[in-house]
Amino acid sequence: MLEKEQILLIIYFTIIILFFIVFGIIFFIAFQRRKNKLIFEKLKAEQRFEDEIFKSRIEIQEQALKNVSWELHDNIGQLLSTAVMQINILGTSIDKKTADGLQDIRSLVGDSLQEIRNLSKTLNHEVIENVGLEKSIRVELKRFKKLNFLTPTLTIKGEEEHIDPKDEIILYRIIQEFFSNTIKYAEASNLDVELEYTEEYLHIKIQDDGVGFDMNTVEASSGLLNMKSRAALLKAKYEYTSAPNKGVLLTLSYPIKN
Repeated sequence: MLEKEQILLIIYFTIIILFFIVFGIIFFIAFQRRKNKLIFEKLKAEQRFEDEIFKSRIEIQEQALKNVSWELHDNIGQLLSTAVMQINILGTSIDKKTADGLQDIRSLVGDSLQEIRNLSKTLNHEVIENVGLEKSIRVELKRFKKLNFLTPTLTIKGEEEHIDPKDEIILYRIIQEFFSNTIKYAEASNLDVELEYTEEYLHIKIQDDGVGFDMNTVEASSGLLNMKSRAALLKAKYEYTSAPNKGVLLTLSYPIKN
């Protein structure tokens, strides 16, 4: 009888120990899940915070560019327009030979006025919202061609899909940053831009034939970091590659929200 009680007691304690072990395992798993959930929520909150900070920075930058656009169009543009009128008035009171020479100056000032107006359009996000991404790119490439910076080409594939105007502005700023780097540093002769529309993505490919650089030795500039951050904000796939004497290639795959 005593042995039977001892066996029952052992079984009883074994069951209790197993219960605590199982409870401990369940508690540990639940704790880990809760911990992982909190960590995930914290990371998401930090990401949302960073996104909001970056969006605020973009809004501030866009407002600054808009103000510059207004200054160019209204103030400098007005001064150049006045200069053209003064030249026209002066041309009526001088001899023909001098007037012919003055005409060259008038043409130069007129071209400068048009360039200022075109530049102001590319800086104002409201203009980009109204005309769209494709036309904004065409205006910029036309400006490069007119100024003999390089030979640009634009290729459109597929049928144009609707893109949120706010996203279009961010995409254009990424493209504009690439253009700016090409003009300033690349020493390129050609600039090729390709937009390919599919049902799910807008694939953007931009390449120049400039001097390029070694990506392992060159430190990322604020411009490159801005491009990458803007792409991340749009959840777009971003790749920027270069090599000495191989030019620079930018590829973007923007997910179209239908």
